Amino acid sequence: MNKKIISVLFLAVLVVAGCQVSSEKNYGYSNILVTRAVDGDTLVLENREWVRLIGIDTPEMHESNKLYRDAQRSGQDVESIKRVGRQSYEFTKKLVQGKRVRLEFDVERYDRYKRTLAYVYLEDGTFLNAKIVQEGYASLMTYPPNVKYVDLFRKLYQEARQNKRGLWQ
Repeated sequence: MNKKIISVLFLAVLVVAGCQVSSEKNYGYSNILVTRAVDGDTLVLENREWVRLIGIDTPEMHESNKLYRDAQRSGQDVESIKRVGRQSYEFTKKLVQGKRVRLEFDVERYDRYKRTLAYVYLEDGTFLNAKIVQEGYASLMTYPPNVKYVDLFRKLYQEARQNKRGLWQ
């Protein structure tokens, strides 16, 4: 009898501890202000933290090595890449800048540049990462182990290209 009680109590402690860890993981990120969109896939929060949207990649709009890699990979000239990068930025900015959001994390919390990696949700429940892909303003960029929504992003990306939305017009 005592073993059963101890087992039940131990299990209850584990469940409560697990809930605590889970809630701490997102603590402070359920109603946070986006002060600025840096580009189509990077945001700055009110706590000055930089957030990189997981699973998506928007074209560059400023001089960088990635800009030239994007141009070479796509076969487009640098100015064309900058132009569509600006379109992606404007789309993201319109959706999120000055608004409160909720962050969801995947396996890895930070990238090599120390940016927070997150899935971002607007107050109305809109899944920002998915919306940017769905409207044709981003390509896919997934790095395991952060692949929670890769199937959704792939489906939305294919639909955006087929329907010539956003950058695919």
